[in-house]
Amino acid sequence: MHPYLSAARKHIVDGPVARFLPILDWGSRYNRDTATNDLIAAVIVTIMLIPQSLAYALLAGLPAQVGLYASILPLVAYGIFGTSRTLAVGPVAVVSLMTAATVGELASQGTPEYYTAAIALAFLSGLMLLGLGFLRLGFLANFLSHPVISGFITASGIIIATSQVKGILGIKGEGHTLPELLSSMWENIASINIPTVVIGTAVTAFLFWSRKKLKPLLVARGYTPRLADIISKAAPVVSVFLTILVTWLFGLDKAGVKIVGAVPSGLPALTIPSFDLSLWSQVGVSALLISIVGFVESVSVAQTLAAKRRQRITPDQELIGLGASNIASAVSGGYPVTGGFARSVVNFDAGAETPAAGMFTAIGIGVATLVLTPLLFFLPKATLSATIIVAVLSLVDLGAISRTWSYSRGDGAAMIATIAITLLFGVERGILAGVGLSIFLHLYRSSKPHFAIVGQVPGTEHFRNVKRHKVATTIDILSIRVDESLYFANARFLEDAVYEAIAANRDIKHVVLMCPAVNAIDSSALESLEAINSRLKDSGVCLHLSEVKGPVMDRLQKSHFLHELTGKVFLTQFDALLELAPGLTTATLKAKRQVASALVRGK
Repeated sequence: MHPYLSAARKHIVDGPVARFLPILDWGSRYNRDTATNDLIAAVIVTIMLIPQSLAYALLAGLPAQVGLYASILPLVAYGIFGTSRTLAVGPVAVVSLMTAATVGELASQGTPEYYTAAIALAFLSGLMLLGLGFLRLGFLANFLSHPVISGFITASGIIIATSQVKGILGIKGEGHTLPELLSSMWENIASINIPTVVIGTAVTAFLFWSRKKLKPLLVARGYTPRLADIISKAAPVVSVFLTILVTWLFGLDKAGVKIVGAVPSGLPALTIPSFDLSLWSQVGVSALLISIVGFVESVSVAQTLAAKRRQRITPDQELIGLGASNIASAVSGGYPVTGGFARSVVNFDAGAETPAAGMFTAIGIGVATLVLTPLLFFLPKATLSATIIVAVLSLVDLGAISRTWSYSRGDGAAMIATIAITLLFGVERGILAGVGLSIFLHLYRSSKPHFAIVGQVPGTEHFRNVKRHKVATTIDILSIRVDESLYFANARFLEDAVYEAIAANRDIKHVVLMCPAVNAIDSSALESLEAINSRLKDSGVCLHLSEVKGPVMDRLQKSHFLHELTGKVFLTQFDALLELAPGLTTATLKAKRQVASALVRGK
């Protein structure tokens, strides 16, 4: 390559623009072998994505083709702006359910207003994600703890699977909570359609069997593992083809089997989302919740897959990638999208190396909208319901409740509460309750930080909890190790702990606060330290600090606290005891030297 061209390429790839356009990085190294692997992965994911996209659109209360629309431009947009090499973006079950719950409160399914609101929801969600990305606020997703997210996804999976039982039975069932769905289906239980039950049950059983048994069976019969995997991933497409054929041959639509009907063919027309501010205000909170839930799910999947190949993703840039994907979905007539777990894992296992695999998948979906949609007329909705049930039941992990509870009752209670609220009151209230519980648990735990009275381990310069180890202490020195940053929520707790210890031992002359785990001290905590210093001074006790971290010390030096401190700030706890209790440290050092000498003589 010409030196000037090489320099220009380096400037583009390493320049500031590349941070917002990851395609410049992986695209500069793209070659034929990589393209081949991406194409193979795209074929496999496309086969899987067609029935899923149709099914998730119906779950969201939208026409089936909208799921295909939401699987074309979003993949292209993510390929340009996303940082994960294998994340597959598109409609997912949880976001589809949240879309239905939100838009269903504004309009009836099948109306133009419903479709308009779904598009606006995607557009607004995209704007929010872009804003969070440009402001580098990806850390906000950390306010959702893993137990809460796990509980929310489990509850959502139960609601989604329950909502699709009506499709398997061929009855009506409405509602967005578990009691509503069960009550509605029970009222219509008498209108069960037998042909629909046969189709739905057969497809469900076939999909469960093919997911677990088909690949090992094919490998045992001599197929290569990769070919067997491709065939097993194509099982949903096989079920779609067979049920369409059976419905058409036997005229089951006339026997009450609900079918998809006419699906418009052709690529989606570009759409201008609604800019009605009143509509935006109605879906604003839901758009934010969908953005956060989608981002957390997407980043979790992306990080897991990236770690397997020793790659890395940039969470803030992921916000931009997902934001661009949602805006692309809105302008192409789609609804909110995010990175899906199942399709991303399939994309990874199929050997995708770059986001170009997603772009190739978008081409495949585009071809399907042009060629295959007329063939979907006789597709039973029961087939799509079965596809959703099999897909979402993998999200349900009830065993996590007992595991989490046994490890942490607080986290276990948060998970149970999130599941219960989501099931009983809906997905929005469930996720809001989850956010609230996550924040509450953090504040509660940090408001009562762990602290320990420590002593010196004989013969060493280490200090440990007097309740756990045999350590040496002196009656006139109280050494307290604080295992949490100090801020407004726990400042008074520290005061009470120190005063209680002083009241219990009137022989104390020195208090040493060990701060190895203190990463920050806010203004409220600083006032508490000043109050402790003042009260101890009045009691004839000196306050000392040890092992204060550099950034914390920098902040303290900007205050008057160090000037008023009655004691000193020591580099280590051992230095503090060396000055305050030389007799104790001399004895332990003597023992240490004796041990060392014995070891030398032993050699």
